[in-house]
Amino acid sequence: MTSADFSTILPEFLLALYAMGALLAGVWFGKDKLALTLLWATAGVMLVFAAWIGLGDIGAHVAFGGLFIDDAFARFAKVTILISAALVMVMSADYMLRRGLLRFEYPILLTLAVIGMMMMVSAGDLMSLYMGLELQSLALYIVAALRRESERSSEAGLKYFVLGALSSGLLLYGASLTYGFAGTTQFSGIVQVVQHGQLPMGLLFGMVFLLAGLAFKVSAVPFHMWTPDVYEGSPTPVTAFFATAPKVAAMALIARLVFDAFGQVPGEWSQILALLAALSFVWGSFAAIAQRNIKRLMAYSSITHMGFVLLGLAAGSAEGVQAMLTYMAIYVTMTVGVFAFILAMERDGQPVTDIRALSLYARAEPAKAMAMMVLMFSLAGVPPFLGFFAKFAVLQAALNGGFIWLVLLGVVASVVAAFYYLRIVFYMYFGKEVEPLDGRMPAVQWGLLMVCALAMLVGIFNLFGIEGAAAAAAAALVN
Repeated sequence: MTSADFSTILPEFLLALYAMGALLAGVWFGKDKLALTLLWATAGVMLVFAAWIGLGDIGAHVAFGGLFIDDAFARFAKVTILISAALVMVMSADYMLRRGLLRFEYPILLTLAVIGMMMMVSAGDLMSLYMGLELQSLALYIVAALRRESERSSEAGLKYFVLGALSSGLLLYGASLTYGFAGTTQFSGIVQVVQHGQLPMGLLFGMVFLLAGLAFKVSAVPFHMWTPDVYEGSPTPVTAFFATAPKVAAMALIARLVFDAFGQVPGEWSQILALLAALSFVWGSFAAIAQRNIKRLMAYSSITHMGFVLLGLAAGSAEGVQAMLTYMAIYVTMTVGVFAFILAMERDGQPVTDIRALSLYARAEPAKAMAMMVLMFSLAGVPPFLGFFAKFAVLQAALNGGFIWLVLLGVVASVVAAFYYLRIVFYMYFGKEVEPLDGRMPAVQWGLLMVCALAMLVGIFNLFGIEGAAAAAAAALVN
């Protein structure tokens, strides 16, 4: 390892040192006594690292002979991952503390998962890809079952583990096929094998299995079966984490794989991504209609949105990658705001997840209801909210890529999906009178709800520099 290699991986190295130091401190000082302090400290550290990476050195750097790539694309994804993880931790502090779920392992496990995600988006080799993916997954299997006394939480962790192992098997089989036919595990070597636009049959099967394994991580249909049950059974702050940072990491990894390793044959993988996109936003849109549990509804919402993100990638162009990155940043913002609200849904101090409990909520809490309405409209893609422009960008990229049928299907799916978002708004303003929810909402959750809702409005005029950063990141990947 050279000094250049070390400087390239310095953020990941220091974050890993912090995680190990926090683990030792937690054990030494009495485990859960430091849990709240560690949670806030970890969130602060992640925000500092996000600023460091986002404002630091520009350009592309390759470390360890191509195993690790640090470029504008990786930095955009890392900043999004770190900020979303920090915000989820901050808004979960009160919820976890009051329910006796705040253990010192919680922020440490999330930190280890984030390190894995940062490794994923910088992977330049099938070995580093798998190492980052497993580091993320192993930590998330544990936090899914964090509520030890709950059968649903244990079930969620077990389902996620078993199906995650299946997806890892698919990915490893694809990696072995790819290595066997390409003679290398490095993306730069694989792309040389297919540089003439010809993809050997063995590499084609390897690519299909690799994409199938990664499709599990973004909940793309038909690899989505774990999502509703895990979202429902996991503690709500963990569900919020599942819906944000891991999605960004997995989607960025898919983009890295198809463009860096198979970029010479976009016609092969774009058809696969197009099929996954179509199945995802169609199934997610229709299946969510019957949901009354807001966490399961958000699971199907996630499936739908990942379908639209895959639609941008299927275009196979820099425009599509830029639309994908912009969409993910906006989606994470919307999701953080919605879960800040869901965390505060209580009656007599007990969590409530039935959307019918929101009936006439606007009478008692007009400001919160208004903020939630803005976020629901944005998730539905209703103009002029920011979510509309995110969907418009990926649809336009797909249209320019020649996927006219997919764009038309996406528009229909978006209209169908609007029903279950607007139904929540209907309950809040026009539902039948029920026992009201508690009005309590911690200041942090209230602030995040309002800021995220405001961003959906202010972002119409100014995307806070996200569009420019996404364009630079896309140009770094598609070169």
